[in-house]
Amino acid sequence: MLNQEESDELTRVEPGTAMGNLLRRYWQPIAALAELDENPVRSVRVLGEDLVLFRSTGGTLGLLGPRCIHRGMSLAYGMPRENGLRCCYHGWTYNSEGTVVEMPFEPSCLKLKILSYPVEELGGAIFAYLGPKPAPLLPKHELFVRTDLDKNIEITELPCNWLQCMDNSVDPIHVEHLHGVFGAYMRERLGKPPGFNAARHLKIAFDVFEFGIMKRRLLEGEPEDSADWRVGHPVIFPNTLYIPETSRPHFQIRVPVDDTHTLNFRYQGLLPKDGRLPSRNVPAARRAPFDEHGHLRCSSENVPEQDMIAWVGQGAIADRTREHLMSSDQGVALYRKLLFENMERVKRGEDPMGLVRDPVKNEPMIQVVPPHERPKVFYTFDGVFKGAERPPQRG
Repeated sequence: MLNQEESDELTRVEPGTAMGNLLRRYWQPIAALAELDENPVRSVRVLGEDLVLFRSTGGTLGLLGPRCIHRGMSLAYGMPRENGLRCCYHGWTYNSEGTVVEMPFEPSCLKLKILSYPVEELGGAIFAYLGPKPAPLLPKHELFVRTDLDKNIEITELPCNWLQCMDNSVDPIHVEHLHGVFGAYMRERLGKPPGFNAARHLKIAFDVFEFGIMKRRLLEGEPEDSADWRVGHPVIFPNTLYIPETSRPHFQIRVPVDDTHTLNFRYQGLLPKDGRLPSRNVPAARRAPFDEHGHLRCSSENVPEQDMIAWVGQGAIADRTREHLMSSDQGVALYRKLLFENMERVKRGEDPMGLVRDPVKNEPMIQVVPPHERPKVFYTFDGVFKGAERPPQRG
């Protein structure tokens, strides 16, 4: 159980907060490149800051403060140009560094600046760095740079604090009831067969490594040398769950919009069938499955929706002063301990864990699970399991 001060420190992400300062040390995905094909200018809210993402006509990405420095016009209505983003009101133009590079009628005022942040594209995803300089390298975790997969991005808007999503990722026991019992109950109500029977957890363990936490479990009926017990799968610090399935690997990155809203950024790969070459396109879709009251608009028979209702069902910000962690919550306790430790590192002016500054370490990609140790089970895109020797465990 946490006191209110500790709970606030873990959940508040605005500029100047301890958690906000920690999360700003990492590159965060804010959009998909494909989304800029529809509109090259997009309003973005991340870590409590309102910003404008744009792509110039020359292909340069930029992330700027929300308003023109002249008269406060919203740059969300800006017009991309070769040299930057042009305000629609009086034509002041800002490059990707936020510097005024064009100013009709007032050329003597060039070089004024507004807020800007570095942005980079990797594997069809757009990442932003909102922290102090020098920025670390954008880590090339393997799915972003693999060329043997079809890929897609699904971004889901959630009306809850980011930590509720991440606590779930170090809570393997929930699979038995939320996805097993409750999932079967919901599918029965819809007249559908059960999704899968979740095996009982015999043992769970969590190991801290360079990039986060490796979570392991031994399930009833599995041998002690099973990959899920010997190796497990990782939570990449601070806010990424990695499911390294052979056929359908994916990341879930929980990006705080602000204290009470989160983007679940799902980056998924799929091995092409029948020897087909993978597509170079990375399509993207945004979902808003919850209404303004926090109620799920769609059914909850599938695994992703079940996880989401568990996160949102705790309220906008879960009251951790009233929770009762038990022995099965050891992963949650360890994860929060790492958060507190790394917030202290940042306060001391040190790098938190998992940052990449060495280009050699970042090439050609970062693999945190050996390929030969990965499970071969997979889910369909809607989260319903199909085809494997035993039912899979997720989350």
